[in-house]
Amino acid sequence: MTQKIVHVNTLAEIADRRPTFLALGSFDGVHLGHQDVLTKMVHAARISGTRSAVLTFFPHPKRVLKNLSGRYYLHTLENRLALLGDHGVDLAIAHPFNEEVRDTRAADFVDQLRDSLDMRQIWGGNFAFGYQREGDGNFLRLLGPQKGFTVQLVESMVRWDGRLVSSSRIRQSLSIGDMRDVNGCLGRPYSLTGSVIKGDQRGRTIGFPTANLAVWDELILPADGVYATYAWLGDERFKAATNVGIRPTVNGRQRMVEAHLLDFSGDLYGQTIRLQFIVHIRPEKKFSGLDALKVQINADVLEVTRHL
Repeated sequence: MTQKIVHVNTLAEIADRRPTFLALGSFDGVHLGHQDVLTKMVHAARISGTRSAVLTFFPHPKRVLKNLSGRYYLHTLENRLALLGDHGVDLAIAHPFNEEVRDTRAADFVDQLRDSLDMRQIWGGNFAFGYQREGDGNFLRLLGPQKGFTVQLVESMVRWDGRLVSSSRIRQSLSIGDMRDVNGCLGRPYSLTGSVIKGDQRGRTIGFPTANLAVWDELILPADGVYATYAWLGDERFKAATNVGIRPTVNGRQRMVEAHLLDFSGDLYGQTIRLQFIVHIRPEKKFSGLDALKVQINADVLEVTRHL
């Protein structure tokens, strides 16, 4: 059950200053390694009677520092906050990352944390913040006694399938459609959420109507292809064959996410769907025409049913 998490966008928006244990990091994936840090921090905070909080920068510092464009995030900010709530965090600060923050000295930023939060303990793994990333673990350990906080560095040694879990590993696995690895590292199915928009309605003409999802254009997508997915409409779950790609058979150009919900009839336009990606069925390919495409979709549906 998702905990109601308090979300603010800057330290200045925090309404109540009280003793707080704070985890610092991107937490973009909220993967098994992140979950390890969060679970330990929340447990320690509850034992000591303090608030648990996470400070994550948005946009991601790498987007700004390396001028990255295109799809990068593993979750929307809204979904990331919901996942943090799932792990018992009381407060999330999605602090903006900009030129001013980049040039702030680490000691000055720590003062802001102390003034806004009454920070008593910092938790994290391999992180650094402040001007030229000077605020690393060693820096904080030296500064802590002066400022009245302690430091808990949790080296991420969480492994799945024999290898360390990381956001970069998840991105790489998504790029090749390896959902087994992605979902194993996350500890849950990878999901995309979007509202259903009107497409060209060609799927209806061959007996396989699809829901075309408007997905945030900075959210990373799995490799192009067909997937066995679960489609959630509110609390209802349906099996779905989902295609990610440009639809070359009909000379598509724009990369899209479209799902054919099995055993569903009705109007989906304007509704919000959450897709959970379970298995990559096949890569996207161009067929000779709609009849050949229809035969293949029939086979895809059978594969989806077999896997789900």
